[in-house]
Order: sequence, then structure tokens, then C-alpha cells
Amino acid sequence: MTHSTPSDLRNTIGDLVVASHRLTRLAVRVTGNTESPAVWRTLSVLQASGPMRLGELAAQSRVSQPTMTKLVRNLVESEWVKRIADTDDARAWQIAATAKGETALQNWRDELSGALVPMFEDLTEDEVAALRATVRILGSRVGLSAPAEPVIAH
Repeated sequence: MTHSTPSDLRNTIGDLVVASHRLTRLAVRVTGNTESPAVWRTLSVLQASGPMRLGELAAQSRVSQPTMTKLVRNLVESEWVKRIADTDDARAWQIAATAKGETALQNWRDELSGALVPMFEDLTEDEVAALRATVRILGSRVGLSAPAEPVIAH
């Protein structure tokens, strides 16, 4: 068994990230979904990590706190999130996804994947198995419930 060099691994991971972003953008374009990507990112963070304060949610969703305030206001109006009392600080609130929000997120994910199926219908069983293995590997390495720590390359 041969092992790839650190440079090969770095290039492959970089290519995977770029391909993943392109695939996501293509899927969104194909579906015609007009919802802000920040909405789906926010619901995904809440689903994976559970309730959290607004500032932490803004940081994990990669938006400013004022933007998150507006986003949460709209999500509350849509009944996709709710404000709940912070058990550690009675003066503070946490934001939590609602069942309606989690359903909307799952419907969006189903819409995205469904829009891409025609592009992948001709894959062989081995290629589909390789995709499954890739998803399994990524899932085991990427803690979706915790924010990634910045890595400083030397």
C-alpha cells in the first residue's frame, strides 16, 4: 500500500473543498432556491450543535452579529427558530431550531440532492461506493457539532 505525500494530501483536500463548494452552488442554481445561504447555514449549525447564544451563532454561521440579529428575527417570524431562556444567565437568550425549521432544512437538503441526481445517475456501483466512503471519511474527521479551530501552516 502506498501512502500519498503531504503535498498530495493537501492538494486533494483543497480540490475536495473547491469541488464541494462548486457542487453546492450548482445545486442551488438548479433548484432556483432564493433563500439566503446564511439561513441554511444557521439552521444547520443549530441542528448540529443545539441552542446557542446569538453571538456564538453569528460566529459559527460566519455573519456579523447585527446580520444574525436580523436573520434570527426573520427566522422567528417564519417559526423556524425560537428564543429560549439561557439556563446559565437569566438575562440572556439562546436560539434553537424548531421542528418546523428542521423540516425546512431537511426539505432544502432533499431538494439540493434531488436536483443533482441526474448528473450522477450514470455512476457505477464502485463510484457510488467511493462517494459513500468519502462521506464516511469526512464525517469521521470533521466535527460538525464543534467549530473548526484555525490551523496555522508552517
